[in-house]
Amino acid sequence: MSGTVTTVSSNGEYSFTKPNRDAIRLLEGLGVEGDVHAGVTVKHRSRVAKDPTVPNLRQVHLIHAELFDDLAAAGFTVAPGDLGENVTTRGLDLLGLPVGALLHLGAEAVVEVTGLRNPCAQIDNFQHGLLKQVLKRDESGAVVRLAGIMGVVRAGGPVRPGDSVTVTLPDGPHRPLDRV
Repeated sequence: MSGTVTTVSSNGEYSFTKPNRDAIRLLEGLGVEGDVHAGVTVKHRSRVAKDPTVPNLRQVHLIHAELFDDLAAAGFTVAPGDLGENVTTRGLDLLGLPVGALLHLGAEAVVEVTGLRNPCAQIDNFQHGLLKQVLKRDESGAVVRLAGIMGVVRAGGPVRPGDSVTVTLPDGPHRPLDRV
């Protein structure tokens, strides 16, 4: 399994969107250098309010560019960085990866997949009706989260548009992704 990094984004201030960058640097055990969500413990405001000592399983947010294609077909205008992701990829089924999969980004960086992003009402504040596009129910009524995946940095390094993304799957039975 492989794909390509199309865009990288980061923001040092709390904001829903993240500006695109020429490159970002992943820091082992922390996240994206200079990004407001980097750290050993949770940085998302709602999670900090509940318990600021919880480990940060959301150091890096990745979204597949194919989601933006689907949203455009549904009449929405969403570009890389708009949903707050750090890395946008193409050609890789991020949502189909198991917990513990390792994403090798470029020559050095490695992100361990921890789970799904749980989209919130802020998405509708960005564009009305968008939440229903990224948070759906399947035929059985189960919730389907489409707004990307989260991970922790296992090896640091630079990540740039055009870098390859390759996947190493974990040993043993694979656990499907759930929200983190």
